[in-house]
Amino acid sequence: MNRRVVITGMGAVSSLGCGADKLWQSIKQGKSGIRRIERIDVSDLPTQVGAEVRDFDPSQFLEKKDIKRMDRFAQYAIAATQMAVEEAKIDFAKENKERIGVIIGTGIGGIETIENQHSMLLEKGTGRISPFLVPMMLPNMAAGLIAIKYGVKGFTECTVSACTSSTNAIGDAYKIIQRNAADMMIAGGAEAAITRLALAGFCAMKAMTTNLNSATASRPFDLDRDGFVLGEGAGALIIEELNHALQRGANIIAEIVGYGCTNDAYHITAPSEDGEGAAHCMGLAIKDAGIQPCDIDYINAHGTSTPLGDKIETNAIKTVFQKYAYELAVSSTKSMTGHLLGAAGAIEAIITAATLKEGFLPPTINYQTKDQECDLYYVPNEGEKATLSYALTNSFGFGGHNATLVLKAF
Repeated sequence: MNRRVVITGMGAVSSLGCGADKLWQSIKQGKSGIRRIERIDVSDLPTQVGAEVRDFDPSQFLEKKDIKRMDRFAQYAIAATQMAVEEAKIDFAKENKERIGVIIGTGIGGIETIENQHSMLLEKGTGRISPFLVPMMLPNMAAGLIAIKYGVKGFTECTVSACTSSTNAIGDAYKIIQRNAADMMIAGGAEAAITRLALAGFCAMKAMTTNLNSATASRPFDLDRDGFVLGEGAGALIIEELNHALQRGANIIAEIVGYGCTNDAYHITAPSEDGEGAAHCMGLAIKDAGIQPCDIDYINAHGTSTPLGDKIETNAIKTVFQKYAYELAVSSTKSMTGHLLGAAGAIEAIITAATLKEGFLPPTINYQTKDQECDLYYVPNEGEKATLSYALTNSFGFGGHNATLVLKAF
């Protein structure tokens, strides 16, 4: 019999503030963290809005010397993890550290460091390159730094699967505990890709919104959606075997009961037109949970606000749930957080766990004009109370990656 796995701590860094509770309270109220980008010059770019982290002070979590040796994505990961550890009330001195692991996903890693150091190379030559360039840019460094910080020596890795990275991290961590290869895992994702090069690249693809009104820029499932809004930050979850959590008196937030992972095998950036890969992924997660599609009460959609992606996800949901799809509550919280790329799944897993714990459906804000091809119930503009047992959260990424988690109210 598989071991049961629960969430006992959550930490978040996002455009909506530091802390999982601050994130959730803003989501409940339909607040958006999207503004005109301030950290870098965007005056020559068609996309000028983003979901920047604005109130983050790394000195609250790191020594001054360590801040200089870490890319921002790793700083966010350390901070989110510390908040999750504090909420979970873990005393590592009492734990078997060889039975605790870390999986932190990222889609891009230390791109800000790469850009800065490349500029240094061009302007001042090879002699001025930082000896910390390589460890700062490596995608796996967030997971490594967290393991070093807490002295945990179990299963540790970095998942890099575009926008499914942190959903894969949580799902893989869940399976590791389930098969008795660990008792506790730190899982999540981090991203800090609001940089000149990354923005220019996404703009060149025409993947992002050109709406200059930050208040309405991200509008998932709306007829007038025109592309995603880039976000940044990190989400970290403490997940552990149920009896391990109960024995140490942990506060249990929600239970992870299902995980699906597939690939479209179709195109480097576009989802398969029939949504087959996404539908198969959701079906696998539901089967893994040992439930029926009609048991799902809520879906936290990938919902990026792209014309093609939102339509295909809607079709995939209808493929899996058939007529019941029209009874489901579906929402995209990217309407408020923007799209955190490799960290999106972790932030949305936190929101989904809070949704179940509180019995409150988060809204899709900026939903004004119905698209006939997106005809489900997207909890428009205002959240609402609900009785919830099971929720599903989706992540889909470039390269055809799909990942789905099923969570259960505890």
